[in-house]
Amino acid sequence: MKKFSDFATGNTAIMGDKIKLENILGKEIVIKGYKVGDSKYNDGKLLTLQFNLEEKEYIIFTGSSVLIKQIEKYKDEIPFITKIEKVNKFYTFS
Repeated sequence: MKKFSDFATGNTAIMGDKIKLENILGKEIVIKGYKVGDSKYNDGKLLTLQFNLEEKEYIIFTGSSVLIKQIEKYKDEIPFITKIEKVNKFYTFS
């Protein structure tokens, strides 16, 4: 018998404890997954980012266009280790 994961396509659930982006700035994290959707609060996009920090799984939500562009460009590299830094008024992977 087939497993659902053998034939299912599309987005899978992004799970983890919610944490604020400001609480992980400059810390080494392991990106595990992501989802980009429409934001309820503005006309832009919303990134849900799943990652591990110190052996625990978390998610953050952000409308950062820079992070969205970077994660979509490098999605084939997931999982990867990175830090999120604030540069002037925007966030970026480093």
